[in-house]
Amino acid sequence: MRNMALALVFSAMPAAAAEEVTVLALGDSLTAGYGLPEGEGFVPQMQQWLRDHGESVSLVNAGVSGDTTAGGRARLDWSLTPEVDAMIVNLGGNDMLRGLDPALTRGNLEAILKTAEDRGLPVLLVGLAAPGNYGPDFKRSFDAIFPGLAQSYGADLEPNFFAALAARLDEPDARQRYMQPDGIHPSAEGVAVIVEEMGPRVQALVERARQ
Repeated sequence: MRNMALALVFSAMPAAAAEEVTVLALGDSLTAGYGLPEGEGFVPQMQQWLRDHGESVSLVNAGVSGDTTAGGRARLDWSLTPEVDAMIVNLGGNDMLRGLDPALTRGNLEAILKTAEDRGLPVLLVGLAAPGNYGPDFKRSFDAIFPGLAQSYGADLEPNFFAALAARLDEPDARQRYMQPDGIHPSAEGVAVIVEEMGPRVQALVERARQ
């Protein structure tokens, strides 16, 4: 009877809350939320998505508008505070827009992933697809950076930040709905679509951090 009573007591107690995970979102304007009201950028929308799906997560916005992979690499050490458990790396767009040598982009991202590996931090690497205006060789080299590095360093991969929006281009007024007037940055509604698509990958990253 005593054992049964104890079992009833413990079964009535709520399950222990999962330990909070701190994820550093290292990126450029796409991460920082350029052009959007506070609370509508990638980080706050992803934070809310994770909470809505039962995750105890602190998502740190380390996005700097205009940053290249070299800039992200330069500020990585002081961005990685002791409480960081995992990283989202969303860099490379400004390298692409400036037509920088993809070998330089790859080298900077590799250094970032190597630092994460040395610290035992799981990473979600977010890629981009280059346009064709720099020529087929540039596009081929740039597009290969992200899957290649993800495979080499065991990182999770989101192949293309804009993939979810590209899939909706046939919708009426898609560009006006999902993109800001500059045609480069997503609108708040566009961010919501991206977050809905990418959320499960970030959730998987959180689970890796808890293991």
